[in-house]
Amino acid sequence: MNKSVIILPCFLFLIIFCDAQKINREQVIHRHDIYLSKAGTLSSITLGNGEFAFTADVTGLQTFYKYYAHGVPLGTESEWGWHSFPNNKNLTINQTYKYYNVNGKKNVPYSVQSNETKDAVEYFRVNPHRLQLGNIGFVFLMKNGDTATLDDIKNITQHLNLYSGILESQFTVDNEPVKVTTVANQKTDGISFSVESPLIKLHRLFIRIAFPYPTGDFSDAGTYFSDTASHQSVYYANNSNSGYFKHILDTTHYYVSTSWNQKVLIDSLKKNFFYIKPIGNSNHFEASLVFSPTEKDNKATFERIKEDNVTAWKKFWESGGAIDFSGSRDKRAFELERRIILSEYLTKAQCAGHYPPQETGLTYNSWYGKPHLEMYWWHAAHFALWGRPELLEKSFDWYIKAADKARAIAKRQGFEGVRWQKMTDPQGDESPASVGNFLIWQQPHFIYLAELLYRTMQDKHTILDKYKNLVYQTADFMASFAAYDSATHHYNLGKGLIPAQEWFNPLETYNPPYELAYWSWALKVAQEWRARSGMPRNKKWDDVINKLSPLPQRDGLYLAAANATDSYSPQSRYTNDHPAVLAALATIPVSDGLDTAIMHRTFDTVNKTWHWETTWGWDYPMMAMTATRLNLKNEAVDMLMRNVQKNTYLPNGNNYQNNDLTIYLPGNGGLLSAIALMCAGYDGCKIITPGFNTKTWHVKWEGLNPMP
Repeated sequence: MNKSVIILPCFLFLIIFCDAQKINREQVIHRHDIYLSKAGTLSSITLGNGEFAFTADVTGLQTFYKYYAHGVPLGTESEWGWHSFPNNKNLTINQTYKYYNVNGKKNVPYSVQSNETKDAVEYFRVNPHRLQLGNIGFVFLMKNGDTATLDDIKNITQHLNLYSGILESQFTVDNEPVKVTTVANQKTDGISFSVESPLIKLHRLFIRIAFPYPTGDFSDAGTYFSDTASHQSVYYANNSNSGYFKHILDTTHYYVSTSWNQKVLIDSLKKNFFYIKPIGNSNHFEASLVFSPTEKDNKATFERIKEDNVTAWKKFWESGGAIDFSGSRDKRAFELERRIILSEYLTKAQCAGHYPPQETGLTYNSWYGKPHLEMYWWHAAHFALWGRPELLEKSFDWYIKAADKARAIAKRQGFEGVRWQKMTDPQGDESPASVGNFLIWQQPHFIYLAELLYRTMQDKHTILDKYKNLVYQTADFMASFAAYDSATHHYNLGKGLIPAQEWFNPLETYNPPYELAYWSWALKVAQEWRARSGMPRNKKWDDVINKLSPLPQRDGLYLAAANATDSYSPQSRYTNDHPAVLAALATIPVSDGLDTAIMHRTFDTVNKTWHWETTWGWDYPMMAMTATRLNLKNEAVDMLMRNVQKNTYLPNGNNYQNNDLTIYLPGNGGLLSAIALMCAGYDGCKIITPGFNTKTWHVKWEGLNPMP
């Protein structure tokens, strides 16, 4: 339902609930199509289907991968493409364990980073790692026979049609025109492209397909071609118009099925580099390449793949939520709308697969390509809030596969239920981490996201039956993690944790306010799930709920943790990193004992004292959500649009952090979740569009769901 706000004289407001004219979604989306007229290292464009993505330069392929390597790299990644270096030393994860006396327990094993176990730590942090599957680009020959460089690409006009998902690139080489149309295959993992140019008939335009070897570094841009001994690639021709590549890396292998619209000659003058040379008399060349862990037929034509692409993107855009800021007087409206539309596009293209995504999606590796489960809420919650819960459920089901390993972690550490991993891999294995494995705020995420699915999916009985046991086991861990203090008659969280604000010593830290509030809310929701299933309340959970420690405060402000007594002094190290104290009232509603007046003062103090250069992209939507729940409409938008480097949104829509993390999809996903809250509100909210000041913002929305 659309909701309109009419401003009457004397600033009286009449709220009209009506089925107003629907948003012209195609028109809104086309307002933010991407147009480029020059190459830029941070302007590459990603095409994808949620499970596979291909990032292109201004030529429409990955021609100038070296130029883009230190910007937004030209990656080709999938959710299935993983590799491990040989474990020649027979290392085991047990060798990474260090034993702590924490949380009232003795000799609790945590997989952490230490010099004593450096070899094992390094191996299990690096392995497995996500693969860069291949680089597909052009080779242009100049009249004098030289290979064209980026400086030889002239008269660039590139356009990403967001509504159709079609990338069109036009330019000239040696005064000869080139037109390229590129699309991602929406039914399988591949790309297809069409190129028109006199250079084809002149035999001065070739296609290069190259297979990199993984670097084993924190990030991998797919540009390492030096190691030729550890991998090999072979092409097998079916006929002159089709065939497949097989790439073998140690014990890993995968295939690239190919088809062309005309005969080609394939040369390989360098190991793992192949040159596809059209040999017909046409100025038009089409190609389709499908990446797969097994051999696959690849018979679909470029036109068919293009039509499927258009159909799939139209279905996406015409379903779920939509927003339109046209008519707003706030000068930031167009930019905020651009960020929203491009965030929808990017998260659908890169983060809508069967596994929790990594923070850099399917463009390039960060943290070796591994997902971080504390970030999963920020990647995926918006799918349900924007009326597309099936995209959340698709990756959420991974938890069912990973549950046995999460259960083993809890048992190993003396807890009940399941302790969800932090930095993990497709199989649910835990990676050694001195900070990450002491985090706990990823635990309630499972209950929160299950609740979102229950609220937004039509078949509630199926959702309840599918996830209830893991909801209960998550709550079991949370209740057993809380340690009873006989002196205060309260349950504490910690010592033995690091909060979402990661600047704390785990052996000293206890009772961070966000985790306390999240624990209370999630345990109550778990009790609701028991009631929905016809089960009695769990007495242990109730005991923890009723006796959980109050949120720590001092001088009328909430503290970052009970032991962080100097949280806001000018010299305090606690004014760095995530201002997670504000998250106690952001994604979750007012919890028992939370005083909104104190939170308001805390919000104002954080706003004045924080070192904003140390924050991260998801912090800004988080703070916007806190402001919205405090009825601070202007501050909510100010937080979303704060002029800080890590709140930068590039021309391609990616949330830029720094030179090491040039894209950061939790920022994009968090923005979408914040907008849903700011428009559709939350449980018990009686204010229409609670995150926007309707004196300066004209907000038209539809299809969004409220938050808890």
